[in-house]
Amino acid sequence: MSTPTSGGALARWAGRLPAHVVNGITVALGVAGVHGLLGALAGPHAAQLAISGAIYASLGDLPTTPGRSWPRVLAAALVGCATALLMVLLAPAPLARGVGIAALVFLASMVMAWGPRAGPVSFAAVLSIVFTMGLPPGQPPLPLLGWHLLGAALYLPWSLAVTTALQPRYRRAALAAALDATARLLSSRAALLAAAGPAGAAASPLQAWLRDEATLAERLQQARDLLFAARDTPRTRRETAMLLHAIELRDVLLASRLDLDLLGDDAVARQLRDTLAQQLRQLADALAASMAGLQGHPRPAAAPGPATALAPTVAAPGLAADDPRARLLPAFGHRLQHLRGLVDRIGALGRGADEPLPLSRDELRLFVAPEGWPLAALRPHASLDSPVLRHALRAALALSAAYAIALWLPWRSHPQWLVLSVAVVLRGNLAQTLSRRNVRVLGTLLGCLIVLGLVRIPSPALLTAVFLGAVGLAHGFAVERYLVTATTATVMSLLQAHLVQPDAGMPIAERLADTVLGALLAWGFSYVLPSWERRSLPQAIQRAMLALQGYARQALRSDSGGAVAQRLARRQAYDALGVLAAALQRGAVEPERVRPPLPELSALLDHAQRLMAHLSVVRLMLARHAPALAEPAALAALQQGADRLSTTLDPATPGAADAAGPLGLDQLPAEPPSQELLPWLQWRLQVTQHDGLQVARAWRAALARLRAPTG
Repeated sequence: MSTPTSGGALARWAGRLPAHVVNGITVALGVAGVHGLLGALAGPHAAQLAISGAIYASLGDLPTTPGRSWPRVLAAALVGCATALLMVLLAPAPLARGVGIAALVFLASMVMAWGPRAGPVSFAAVLSIVFTMGLPPGQPPLPLLGWHLLGAALYLPWSLAVTTALQPRYRRAALAAALDATARLLSSRAALLAAAGPAGAAASPLQAWLRDEATLAERLQQARDLLFAARDTPRTRRETAMLLHAIELRDVLLASRLDLDLLGDDAVARQLRDTLAQQLRQLADALAASMAGLQGHPRPAAAPGPATALAPTVAAPGLAADDPRARLLPAFGHRLQHLRGLVDRIGALGRGADEPLPLSRDELRLFVAPEGWPLAALRPHASLDSPVLRHALRAALALSAAYAIALWLPWRSHPQWLVLSVAVVLRGNLAQTLSRRNVRVLGTLLGCLIVLGLVRIPSPALLTAVFLGAVGLAHGFAVERYLVTATTATVMSLLQAHLVQPDAGMPIAERLADTVLGALLAWGFSYVLPSWERRSLPQAIQRAMLALQGYARQALRSDSGGAVAQRLARRQAYDALGVLAAALQRGAVEPERVRPPLPELSALLDHAQRLMAHLSVVRLMLARHAPALAEPAALAALQQGADRLSTTLDPATPGAADAAGPLGLDQLPAEPPSQELLPWLQWRLQVTQHDGLQVARAWRAALARLRAPTG
């Protein structure tokens, strides 16, 4: 089997394709290489058995670093091969096989205790169950295991070689995806500004903002995992600097929402909001141009012009000189200037400029997600309170029930299809199950129509080529666009069964019926041992409060010696709030009697994000004006603010005083920050404490509703 001989050539070939498409193509080529090599040496039947092992291994082959990739590929291969051996041994006893399916699915689902990275390993067992059930009766166990292991063993070096060769491409793709998500977040914030009045934002832009926040958090971590672990070269330094600026940009963007409620809702206020929104859209366009350059696409012919910063010397039309709102214009202008500076630096780095990194490579690696598989991760999931354990039990019951029902159906010749349909639709929560259900049925219908067209061309070579192409498409689009995966997986499963048993025909109608029935079964079983969001929300809220408390302590430090600790605390706070936002979105589709208190959770998220924004503004003030804020009065104000906020956000605190009314324009410092900085710091600390009290009140209200009995 051949491996890439020139990493540079392979990277240039993959230059303009999305990373998931490149990954799908390389997976298909690897599986095709296994099939072609063993087909020539051992015949088509052995080759077909071997590519099952290669497919199990390929599930762990994703765009990541070689050090993360090969353990996942190896684990998926071993789990898939061991599952196939057990399924073949149990084949003569249908009852024992049903029990074995339940046990295997339970163990495979418990693998999710290690987090999303364990998903491919978990699904390798399910796919092995399905593939093995489709084999002809009387399959010898040891030869089957041998061919599976050989196929996986041949695929592993291919995967490692390709992953190593494509590292530059994967890094650029991850960075481009992070920049794209940042640009979308800028656009979402612009829409939120345009829709917002003093009473708050419209529901639709707010939902888009929360969705884009979650997407950005995921893509930033994917980019960290690839870039921060990379070897130090001029290119990786530039790309790392771009990512660090994107992370900082998210922080400054969050601060752009502050003080807008003080503007009111007259014509001047609306015009100011529209101006700010237009600036953010221009910045989003400039960031999109940098993303296009990273992906090898031509930059837009007309790049957006520089943002017009609101400054004291630029009077807003209709705003009187003595209007107290004019005192806020410098803050808005400085934030826009900071955003523009970050976007410009990202663009310059993308064009080849260089700049030193604020953190060393060893410090950057602290932000890479952990990769180990410690057994201690299973300990928290030994109770029925664990969503992982509940889903493992639910999945075991659902798939064994699907197997039993399939044996009773008139078309009992393909019970694996019903098992597969339930496995891919049934997710860990109701929201994901509902989203998969309809897409899976539609994808199966499209896949069956494609196969109906293919069977009119009696060419085994063509069917094999289509099968291998379907493997790559199903793999490459599993996360990006599940409809493509559902369609091509149907083509793959039908052709796989046909290539193993050509005389069995193409039972299209049975496949469709199994998919519909499987989707209904998965939907029904999602109510068995359900993991409603309200069960885990109290712990998630407590973790969020502790994370906010930790970030407050770091952001209000008067010294600059804790840059790494501050960045780590900031990421933990963002991650904890992201968990709450995801629970809020998932809980919205749950039954009303168990639905989490959405208004209270929305208020908690809103106040928590405002608090994060205040802390970011204080941190930026300290970074920009450190000498001016080194006086004793400023240091005392910071220490007092940190102590009060830490007490307010402590979950162990019995209760916090109700927040006072909103701080009005009359409390703004009289002089601009350029003349008197300390009063602005003191005012910002005051409003920070105010929002901290709002967070405490919102968190207690949410917990009270969560603990109230459900009807």
